[in-house]
Amino acid sequence: MKRSSRREFLKAAAVGSMATSFTTVLRAQTRPPHEVPPNERIQIALIGAGGQGMSDTRTALRVPGIELTAVADIYDGRLTRSKELWGAQIFTTRDYREVLARPEVDAVIIATPDHWHSRIAIDAMKAGKDVYVEKPMVQRIDEGLSVVDAAGQTNRILEVGSQRVSSIIYAKARDLLKAGSIGELFLVEAWWNRNSALGAWQYTIPADASPANIDWDRFLGHAPKRAFEPVRLFRWRNYDDYGTGVAGDLFVHLFSGLHAVTGSHGPTRIVTTGGLRYWKDGRDAADVMLGLYNYPKNERHPEFNLSLKVNFADHSGGEEGFRFLGTEGVMTILRDGVSITKRTRDKEPGYTIDTFPKAAQETFLKEYRQKYPASEEMGTASEERYMAPRGYSDQDHHLRNFIEAVRTRKAVVEDAVFGLRAAAPALLSNTSLREGRAVSWNPDAMRIESGGTALPSLQPAAKRS
Repeated sequence: MKRSSRREFLKAAAVGSMATSFTTVLRAQTRPPHEVPPNERIQIALIGAGGQGMSDTRTALRVPGIELTAVADIYDGRLTRSKELWGAQIFTTRDYREVLARPEVDAVIIATPDHWHSRIAIDAMKAGKDVYVEKPMVQRIDEGLSVVDAAGQTNRILEVGSQRVSSIIYAKARDLLKAGSIGELFLVEAWWNRNSALGAWQYTIPADASPANIDWDRFLGHAPKRAFEPVRLFRWRNYDDYGTGVAGDLFVHLFSGLHAVTGSHGPTRIVTTGGLRYWKDGRDAADVMLGLYNYPKNERHPEFNLSLKVNFADHSGGEEGFRFLGTEGVMTILRDGVSITKRTRDKEPGYTIDTFPKAAQETFLKEYRQKYPASEEMGTASEERYMAPRGYSDQDHHLRNFIEAVRTRKAVVEDAVFGLRAAAPALLSNTSLREGRAVSWNPDAMRIESGGTALPSLQPAAKRS
């Protein structure tokens, strides 16, 4: 490093005084509430009345002209709770097929365990219903194209429930990236950490859970048969038989947000590591996962790399976010907004000549200052912040997008193709972790490519003779 001088010290100190920043509050472009004519009223049904399903339903019912008419769940207690919340007139059943057979149902919200997503979504579309299905769209890669095909063949609306795709924050990030605000993108870092029992899927198990009020066989579906074990139902995300682990719950959100911002179809190479480090409670899903992904150059973006991280024992309290690193700045997305940070680089490269002879140092410095004259110009730092308004909900925005599509038959922001391209790299992250190898994926054709390689393992060194 070059030696400091008083002039250089004062110059560096002045850089901070040249920092500039401004904050803009984003606004959602939504239509004001209006009286909904009878022909625009929509009757919806909920299939899977757990926490996410009830949250989605509450959000949907805030949209004018939406009426809940039926609920399906395999636990009777949730059917009782649905009537308490939304009225005794609600039709309830353990069998989702009875909901799909009702002609008054226009659309369904599917918020079941992951291993039921594809079958119910396909059955619903074939029954003439539009579908809002929670992420990930499928539990297995081989289910993905079947859902895509069913959406096309039935001409039904299907929206996947990764709400950040509709967020005004991610829309602003997309516009900033496209406008060249950080130069050419080359690296993205994303993380979603948690530090609580509920965040680690330790959901409450009702005291009355029993084979008498739970349709256990219907819950299992195509999963391996086993004796009644309520922990596997109420904490299903912990088990690979029914869920998709941290990748399917949280990585898929990050992939969805990244693809919405960049326009990417997905990575071509996937490598993950991790394991069960803290929540050793009988689960088989990892609680720490780290992933590395290669995104190739195409007409939508340059080549870049992605790193993802989930940690369920993060003692800082848990957080989520993105950092997009470009040749001219950094774009950061957090829960409440997006920011662009830039710092000017030094106008000269600096030098390391202390180990040279004095004569060589003097010769070098003379030539160096001819090429890089000393300057009093101060560097600058700037930050632009774009914040969502207080109370903004991307879940509300996403469900409104779905309902508007049901009414107008216009395309949604996260259809089956988008949903598969977000789900696939998340599911293949599990494959890489489980099989200890890099996985090759073709995001355009949406298929696994041959040629994935085993990851190197440490071998004991040979003894010296």
